[in-house]
Amino acid sequence: MTISYTLKVANSRFGGFSKLLFRWKGSIYKLLYKEFIVFVVLYALLSLVYRRLLTEEQKRLYTKVAQYCNRSTDLIPMSFVLGFYVTLIVNRWWAQYTSIPLPDQLMCVISSNVHGNDERGRILRRTLIRYANLSAVLILRSVSTRVLKRFPTMDHVVEAGFMTQDERKKFESLHSDFNKYWIPCVWFTNLAAQARRDGRIRDDVALRLLMDELNLYRAKCSMLFHYDWISIPLVYTQVVTIAVYSFFAFCLIGRQFLEPLEPGQEGDLDMYVPLSTLLQFFFYAGWLKVAEQIINPFGEDDDDFETNKLIDRNLQVSLLSVDDMYQNLPPAVKDKYWNESTAQPPYTTATAAETLKPSFLGSTFDMRMCEDAEQSQPAEASPSMMRIQTPLLSRFFTAASPAISIKNFGRGSRGHPHLRHPRADGSFPSPYPNRSKDPESVARIEEEEMEDEESRASEPTTPGGRPGGTQPLEASKTQRKELPLIQVKAPSSESIGADRPEAWEP
Repeated sequence: MTISYTLKVANSRFGGFSKLLFRWKGSIYKLLYKEFIVFVVLYALLSLVYRRLLTEEQKRLYTKVAQYCNRSTDLIPMSFVLGFYVTLIVNRWWAQYTSIPLPDQLMCVISSNVHGNDERGRILRRTLIRYANLSAVLILRSVSTRVLKRFPTMDHVVEAGFMTQDERKKFESLHSDFNKYWIPCVWFTNLAAQARRDGRIRDDVALRLLMDELNLYRAKCSMLFHYDWISIPLVYTQVVTIAVYSFFAFCLIGRQFLEPLEPGQEGDLDMYVPLSTLLQFFFYAGWLKVAEQIINPFGEDDDDFETNKLIDRNLQVSLLSVDDMYQNLPPAVKDKYWNESTAQPPYTTATAAETLKPSFLGSTFDMRMCEDAEQSQPAEASPSMMRIQTPLLSRFFTAASPAISIKNFGRGSRGHPHLRHPRADGSFPSPYPNRSKDPESVARIEEEEMEDEESRASEPTTPGGRPGGTQPLEASKTQRKELPLIQVKAPSSESIGADRPEAWEP
């Protein structure tokens, strides 16, 4: 049976794990003591032969061999090989447990969707869930030694009530070279379809839900079959086993307490009992035995799955759910906290201290904010707020190309009249569509535009095509005050033409 010690480690206390070291059933001592005795006996025999039977010359030769074997143990990556292998085995072990088919979801769907208080309805529900349990018994018989010992033949399955004689005849009349655990699932689908035609299942949605749950149940049966069929590659198991056995074969020779080769040379401390080597054997060989025990959890080891108990539980619970509990509901009444806005279940004296603990409201709930009141005031955006200007960025855009400037980006298409599309009446759209329609502001903007055009026309251009002058100081101050835009030199029409590829000169 499965050895459970969960309650013993529910609370962390002094010496909590130490108390588990004195348990025998399911322990590493029970699993490893035979191999441990063999290793100790072989080590003692070699030690006696070295100390009592070898001559001085033979001892010198044995010392060299032992030193070579001791160095060879460092060449075997025991931690890597065993660690990866045991991790793979443990993951596979837990996946096999989660693949054991449990009828809990399926029995709830059957109980709620297959209707009828009469005998026919009761027979339908019990037969459907019995077919599901029969499929699980058939697959467990083929993978678990415990279940096979309990149901060695189909007669035992019929006698246990999982199958009738007529169903057995149907089962055995279907000849197949493969495992036939899936036949009860097919019976289930056909019977469910018949119940839908008879109106016992009231709509196709309920039938679809029933089929989906059955498919999940059948898929778990299939996964158990595949886990039993596809094992961990044998070569990997052999590599790990050879690595462990060869490591300790070298340790038997190389970890002996030896006399020094030279007469005046200081030798190692003679402890007679190699404690560190014995601990290594306990860890590494124990690791291998753990993998050996759980590589197939459907055997009869102490920690293998209790499949027979699972069969008993599943049959009993599922029949209760679809039969005795069908439409057997307690009366729906007002709960205890009907008139209370906040439900607070009572505490016992043993748990009263938990009521004094504050509720967890979030990790930042108790964070202290800055005490400066001005830092907590919301910042409101306004049209008069000055924009942040980056001189280096403006300098980069200005120097990149005469046709690319901050002013061109800020003033939209005003720097490139040929890119503005005229309206139907022949006028051009305003470069500031979102700006206020105040007449004074519009007039001031138009006046500034005219001044900009006159200044650009009167400015001398450099040989590179750049205008050499600057905008009037008063106009720029007025525009900066009224319209917070970034103002940079605008290129002239000659400079724009000079930037075109056909106007470049070598």
